[in-house]
Order: sequence, then C-alpha cells, then structure tokens
Amino acid sequence: MRLFLAAELPQGVRDELAHWTRAAVGRGEQPRRLDALSLHLTLCFLGEQPPSAVAPIAAALGESEALLAAVEDLRLGAPVWLPPRRPRVLAVEVGDPEGTLRSLRDALVAELGRTLAWEAGRERFRPHVTVARMRPGSQRARELPPTPALRFAPLAVTLFRSSLDPDRARYEALASVPG
Repeated sequence: MRLFLAAELPQGVRDELAHWTRAAVGRGEQPRRLDALSLHLTLCFLGEQPPSAVAPIAAALGESEALLAAVEDLRLGAPVWLPPRRPRVLAVEVGDPEGTLRSLRDALVAELGRTLAWEAGRERFRPHVTVARMRPGSQRARELPPTPALRFAPLAVTLFRSSLDPDRARYEALASVPG
C-alpha cells in the first residue's frame, strides 16, 4: 500500500486554490490541474507499506492530536515550481510562522521511526500544496498571478492510501485525527 500523512485543508481554502489554479495555468497542453478534493498538505510520504502498518500509523496519529490542535496560523504563500530545475508540479508554499506545523511533522516522523522503523527522506520539509502536475511536453508559465492571501488551520491529519492511475492519483482516507 502506498501511504502518506497529510494535513487536510478547509474546503474554502481548497476552493480558492482550485479557482486560482484555473486562472494561473488555463487548459490544454498546460500542467494538469488537480481538483479541489485532491488538495492537501503532505507531512510524511511513507511509500510502500504492508497493510499491517495501518494500525501503528493510526496510533501514531492519535499521539499527535495535541500538537495538531496548536497548528492555528498557516498562510498561503507564493506559487513555486518543484523541483526548480525540472519541475514536475506547480505548488503553493505554506507559511508556518509559529513553527507549529514543523513541530507536528517532526513528532510524527519520530513516532513513525519508533513504531515502523521508517526513516524520512533526506529532503528538507517544505510545506506546500500541489495544485497541478506537469504533462509530458508541457511548459511552465513564466509569470503566475499572486495566490490568495489566506490564513487557515488544518481540519485534520489523515493517513491516505494513494492509488496511481494513468490519468491521476486517487486518495482513500484510512485513519484521521481532527484538528
């Protein structure tokens, strides 16, 4: 099972990001826009895990409830192409001025390391919401409009199973802790 943990965005934030993405990248051979229901903020990509890992991951989520409650002031930032040299996605950065999102993520990584013997990748944590994926041969826009100036708190942290189809990824919620 291909698993990841993500902070769920309020519906209003998802809708605003979807609207911004439609205006920013348009249609046709441009990057493929993600629908509003697919938008989330990935905290930990766990990769392929056996079904037996779901219960320990759900327990680790339960341990993070107090830290999640402290994540109250996230802010949408600038649009960014990731990775910068050969982008595969268009994303919107998420500001975490109080560092509470990073604390939540660090606690989850530590707990998952203890319970699953899982290690986070070496890349630094860069909070963002992916809003579009590059298609083969598509070009990134040189200039993008400013993103909506929104502040928000996550609704929950959820364990998702990701299934990859040729056209898109499908996400199934397996466990969740409300914010």
